[in-house]
Amino acid sequence: VPPYILVISVLGFIFNAFVLMVFCLHKKACTVTEIYLSNLAGADLALVCGLPFWAEYVRKRYDCPFIVMRMNEFCNIYFLVLASLDCYVALVHPLFHELMSRPFNAKLGCLFVWSFGLAFAFPNFIYNKLIFNPQSNLTHCLLAFTSPDQYLLYDVRVIIFNFIIPVIIILFCAVRITQTLRKRRMEGLNPQRTEQKTTTLILAVLLAFLICWVPFHVAKLLHVLQYTHILKCHIILVIIEELSVYLTFFSCVLNPILYVIIGKNFQAFLSFFNTNSLKTVKRQKPESFFQVFPAVKMNQDL
Repeated sequence: VPPYILVISVLGFIFNAFVLMVFCLHKKACTVTEIYLSNLAGADLALVCGLPFWAEYVRKRYDCPFIVMRMNEFCNIYFLVLASLDCYVALVHPLFHELMSRPFNAKLGCLFVWSFGLAFAFPNFIYNKLIFNPQSNLTHCLLAFTSPDQYLLYDVRVIIFNFIIPVIIILFCAVRITQTLRKRRMEGLNPQRTEQKTTTLILAVLLAFLICWVPFHVAKLLHVLQYTHILKCHIILVIIEELSVYLTFFSCVLNPILYVIIGKNFQAFLSFFNTNSLKTVKRQKPESFFQVFPAVKMNQDL
C-alpha cells in the first residue's frame, strides 16, 4: 500500500471514527447540523476503510474504482451542502429555521443523499468491464457504455451535479452568512469575535472543499475537452487525473478537523483521556455543535 494512502487511511479512520464516537456518546439529542456531520463522517469512514484494498488492487495492475468511492464522491459534497444550508437558514432566516429544521427532516435529507449517492454509483454496477491496455500494461475497469456519447454525458453530469451546483450553493451560503453577521455587528447584535470565528470557519470549509475537489473536476473537464477534440492533452490529463484523485482522499481527513474537532464536542470528550475517568466526561458532557457557531445559537434564542 502506498505510504500516502496508508497515512490517509489511518488518519481518516481515527478522526472520523472519533467524530462518530463523540456523537454516539452525546447525551443530548443530536442537532440538525450534527446529524449532517455524523453522516459526512460515516461516508468518509466508509471510504478510508476501502482505500487500502483499492490501493492493493491498483498495485496488482487492476485500476478499478470501488463503488464506495463513487458514492462518497456524491455524498461527501452534498452533506457539506446540507450543513451549509442549515447554518445559512439558522442565521439569515431564524424563524423559518425553527419551523423547518427538525431532526426528522435532517434524517430524511440524509436518506435522500445516500439514495442519490447510490443512484450516482449505479452505472458502475451495470457498465463496468475489465479492459486490458497493452501500452500501460494495466487492466482498467472502465464504464463500457453502449454509445460513445454516453461517456461525455456522464462526465458532464459529474461536473454539473457534483461540483458546479454544490459550489454555487456553498458559496451563496458563505456570502449571505458573512453579510448577515457583518450587518448584525454594525447594529450591535453580534460581537465582533463571534463574527470572525464563524466567518473564518465557513470560509475555511469552502477553501478546503475547493482545494480538494477543484483539481478532480478540472481533470473531468479536460477529459470532456479531449473527447470532443477541442484540446489534446493526453499526458497532462493522465498526470492530473492521478494527482487529483489522491487529493480528494485528503478531504476525508480535513472534514472532521474543520467541522468537529475544532468544536467543543472534541474538547469535552478529551477530558476522558486526560482524567481517565468516565465521571469527568459526564460532568463535562459534549455540548451542541452550535458552540462552534455561537451566532446560530443566538438566533435560535431570539
